[in-house]
Amino acid sequence: MVKKSIAVVFIFTFLSCNLSAEKKITDKKLTQNTKAMNKLELATFGNGCFWCTEAIFEQLEGVVKVESGYAGGAVKNPTYKEVCSGNTGHAEVIRLTYNPEVVGFRELLDVFFNTHDPTTLNRQGADVGTQYRSAIFYHSESQKEEAEKMIADLENEKIFDSAIVTEITAINNYYAAENYHQDYYINNKNEGYCRMVINPKLDKFIKKYKSKLKKQ
Repeated sequence: MVKKSIAVVFIFTFLSCNLSAEKKITDKKLTQNTKAMNKLELATFGNGCFWCTEAIFEQLEGVVKVESGYAGGAVKNPTYKEVCSGNTGHAEVIRLTYNPEVVGFRELLDVFFNTHDPTTLNRQGADVGTQYRSAIFYHSESQKEEAEKMIADLENEKIFDSAIVTEITAINNYYAAENYHQDYYINNKNEGYCRMVINPKLDKFIKKYKSKLKKQ
């Protein structure tokens, strides 16, 4: 009877130690995840059809999440149809959640300016309207200053043949787009628009930024 009691005490102690160790590991992971989440920042860009731009930035190392949405307008909770009318004042945008320790805002701007035409007013290719305007919706004064400096540098270096018309505005009236717009390229790779429009843009981006991509 005494042997059984000792065995029970041993098993209980062993399990208690294991559970305590597992709890410490779990707590440590939660703390690490919380710290990591606290480091994340937001960036919001308007650079044409968000189906295209979402597909591009989702490939970039350091970008944790890409959400398609609308920003800069006057109408509350606009629908895609309303935004496409050009009457809400919103631009189609992507909102990036990113880790600045992995990819800086300057690097995001570099991708932004190299993956659309910032010199065409209210237009990207065949997409025409104020909803397709080139825009940087900054979330802090440092982002504003970085965007202004980037444009000044590009203009001084005469990277583009025409003047840059990119709007720099404080983020306002942002709304996430409807669910069917999220991860559009991932969910619709065989659609004509994805094959004919997004794929060529994505191929160019991958070739230029190969070293900056997420590891597969």
